[in-house]
Amino acid sequence: MVRVSPSSPAVRPGVTPDGAAPDTGALPTVSPAPADDPRGLALGFTAYFVWGLLPLYMAVLAPAGALEIVVVRIGFALIFCLLLLTVMRRLRELGTALATPGRWGTTGLAAGIIAVNWLLYAVSVTTGNVLQASLGYFMNPLVNVLLGVLFLGERLRRGQWVAVGIAVAAVVVMSAAMGQVPWIALGLATSFGLYGFVKKRFPSPVHAVTAMTAETVVLIPVFVVGSVLLAQAGLLTTVTEGPGHFWLMAGLGVLTAVPLILFSAAARSLTLTTLGMLQYTAPILQFLVAVTVLGEQMPAARWAGFGLIWLSLAVFTLDQLNASRLQRRAVRAGQGAHA
Repeated sequence: MVRVSPSSPAVRPGVTPDGAAPDTGALPTVSPAPADDPRGLALGFTAYFVWGLLPLYMAVLAPAGALEIVVVRIGFALIFCLLLLTVMRRLRELGTALATPGRWGTTGLAAGIIAVNWLLYAVSVTTGNVLQASLGYFMNPLVNVLLGVLFLGERLRRGQWVAVGIAVAAVVVMSAAMGQVPWIALGLATSFGLYGFVKKRFPSPVHAVTAMTAETVVLIPVFVVGSVLLAQAGLLTTVTEGPGHFWLMAGLGVLTAVPLILFSAAARSLTLTTLGMLQYTAPILQFLVAVTVLGEQMPAARWAGFGLIWLSLAVFTLDQLNASRLQRRAVRAGQGAHA
């Protein structure tokens, strides 16, 4: 699925300046709006709603495997984005972006990270581990804070350290319950966090759809090589399972771009606090889908792990809201002093 969550000011969970998004949504960085617009709220919720229900869509793509889902997603996302850019009359902007040598390294890095994120997400669905995907995106705000500490030298407040400590305890509990480290959840949270970090540190000057198209262009070799290898192995079900399956696979391109467009529109008219709250829509829906529709089991130990993550997020969010309140109070005091 992005984010403007209550998090470290340097890297906001899931938020990217140009808005290119992983499965639960990477969000463009925007200036805080003075008030929330109801239309923007509806658009933002719809974007996260689509990202939250994506496991249901991927589940009906069987017998396609995780690798095929990612490879085909790259191809159809590129086609759909090129059509969008044509309608938007921004193809020249794409050409300019691709012709800028200084952007290739950043674009390639972001593309590689998001491809890993897409693959892990597809693996979570095809292996019956959607609960791990939900856990990973619940953890994402905390991962982004840690990235700020590790790479930007930021210092955490006491409340943030408490939240991180509780999250670590949650991972330990989940690992003990599963008999292994929840690597899908950790991989999704880390890849999503790194993607947002790269986009934040090296912002793209182009439109969100243009940036996402450029990243899929970089991934064309993955699409070509992956398609050839899958076809040789008899695993390219997109072209062997009939027209219905083909168009379902093609729909991955639409589901990659449309939520991003909805969110990009919403981000212009919502406060960062509201967007931060909206981001939890996706992992909540993923959790509900996994338990109620896909039949994944929730033994007591797993409930305990999720409970600790939710407690961690509650502490984290309350700390951020309190910090924002104190900051606003300081700003008002400063304005009063200069009046």
